[in-house]
Amino acid sequence: MKICIFGAGAIGGYLGAKLALAGADVSLVARGPHLAAIQAKGITLLEDAAEPVVVPVRASANPADLGPQDYVIVTLKAHSVPALVGAMQPLIGDHTTIVSGVNGVPWWYFHKIGGPFEGTRLHSVDPGNVQWDGFGPDRVLGCVVYPAAEVTKPGTIQHIEGNRFSLGEPDGSKSDRAMALSAVLQSAGLKAPVRPRLRDEIWVKLWGNLSFNPISALTHATLDILCTDTGTRDVARRMMREAQAIAEALGVTFPIDVERRIDGGAAVGAHRTSMLQDLDAGRPMEIDALIKSVQELGQITKLPTDTIDTVLALITLRARVQGLY
Repeated sequence: MKICIFGAGAIGGYLGAKLALAGADVSLVARGPHLAAIQAKGITLLEDAAEPVVVPVRASANPADLGPQDYVIVTLKAHSVPALVGAMQPLIGDHTTIVSGVNGVPWWYFHKIGGPFEGTRLHSVDPGNVQWDGFGPDRVLGCVVYPAAEVTKPGTIQHIEGNRFSLGEPDGSKSDRAMALSAVLQSAGLKAPVRPRLRDEIWVKLWGNLSFNPISALTHATLDILCTDTGTRDVARRMMREAQAIAEALGVTFPIDVERRIDGGAAVGAHRTSMLQDLDAGRPMEIDALIKSVQELGQITKLPTDTIDTVLALITLRARVQGLY
């Protein structure tokens, strides 16, 4: 089984290192100094209090060097993917599965969902249907990514917490391809359950990303503060309730309530969200995948998104002022 991880940053690099350590036939697509360091000496993986482990792994900036794969695991930021669909084509053979490990509402969301919205395209995350047409939705296996990691310097990845990569077919089946990938991930010491209702997990994670991320970027507050401050907690609550109404209209079941989800965010502690980190580093933020996509789903379901609209307008302008949108 050949596996390529496209986007070998913190999460992709962590995943690639774990798979390589387990003896999997894995390769990475990366770029810049990070790629150069990986090519020179491999990935240096830091986990818990253990000694650093240097993991040799094949890596290239050019997908054509790697050839067709059985699985291509996409771990890029959502806004980066459409422009790279063409570059990924050398990795895609007749039986290649695209594993979508990207935050936010996935472009394939309405594939095999059934009902009146079947086949609906989401322009906020797939402008011009580039992914739908370039990958084809039948190739997709969904993935919700839970680990936290960071690139501390080129070629070095610090694993912070979590090791679960939930997998799911758009139609909810336990397919051979899903079970085979799950087995390989588990052999690498990772949790990889195959979920019959992956969309439920997508929304529970999105609940926090939708609200906590832009609020933190606008206020520069860490999770413990924004989830306990009366005003920002109420903004998050209203955004999440609007999102919950939309998700439930699409058939999603939430296993926890809004207050418990916000309390869970507070319990993480003084964490700077990925959107705040991107803003401070001058990197484009995942505004469309995390917020604008939910606004679009509100339009599709004809449900109000008043608070989401307000926060989206503010964070979009914040990004534009800094030339990041």
